Amino acid sequence: MHVSVLFQEVIEALKPRDGGRYIDATLGAGGHAAGILEGSAPTGRLLGFDADPSALALAQTRLAGFGERATLVHTNFDRLHEVAVANRFLPADGIVLDLGLSSIQLADAERGFSFLSDGALDMRMNPQEEMTAADLVNSLDEKSLADLIFEYGEERASRRIAKAIVRARPLRTGSQLASVIERALGRRGRIHPATRTFQALRIAVNRELERLERVLPQIVATLGDGGRVGIISFHSLEDRLVKNFFRMTGSLRVLTKRPIRPTEEEIARNSRSRSAKLRVAEKI
Repeated sequence: MHVSVLFQEVIEALKPRDGGRYIDATLGAGGHAAGILEGSAPTGRLLGFDADPSALALAQTRLAGFGERATLVHTNFDRLHEVAVANRFLPADGIVLDLGLSSIQLADAERGFSFLSDGALDMRMNPQEEMTAADLVNSLDEKSLADLIFEYGEERASRRIAKAIVRARPLRTGSQLASVIERALGRRGRIHPATRTFQALRIAVNRELERLERVLPQIVATLGDGGRVGIISFHSLEDRLVKNFFRMTGSLRVLTKRPIRPTEEEIARNSRSRSAKLRVAEKI
């Protein structure tokens, strides 16, 4: 079972109450959603959506016991306001976005998210999208590929990696791509040298930063007065967008001067949580 990052911290930040309306715009396996529904019993409601139909199916099973209190929709989080209006969830009392990749997605070899995967180099959250990671890896010219890896992965060795990829093309699986990068850079420490490149490709395939920029203003329009939003990011590009938006938006009061980080105990239980940052704001 996927472990929801910063679970208790999210619940404490949103303070779910009986009768409240809450939105989990990145539902995943439904961990945060279950906590919100428990905290808002007996009449609080939750609207949850996810771009990944596999994750949505898991969440439906996990949240089935809450009955009609949970409404689940297959869509991307950048349709937040539209979906909230369609389901009569305005104004919302709380919104949560967890921008991370779940353990379930990483473990599915056919999704191509992991550099250990022998499945197709896919990386689409929503399989209905057209572009895959293989399309980018095998079609971009060397300079464009290097720029993508540098911009989205913040990878200093992006030019060396792009050159190695172009020479080795075509690449069809995550393990093939990871091997090419490892040969180009060598292996030092515990973090795999392909980590930043895989991150860059995933962000580009799913247009994650573009969607995050689109959803941030919608959060303000969707929240009611006193409503709270909690956003969990996993790399500096996401966190910078969230931090700047919270600070520059006059209708939000920032509740976290510094982001909330996982405890040592949580990191020990779930090593993927180590880079998580939670920022919380309240609508004035």
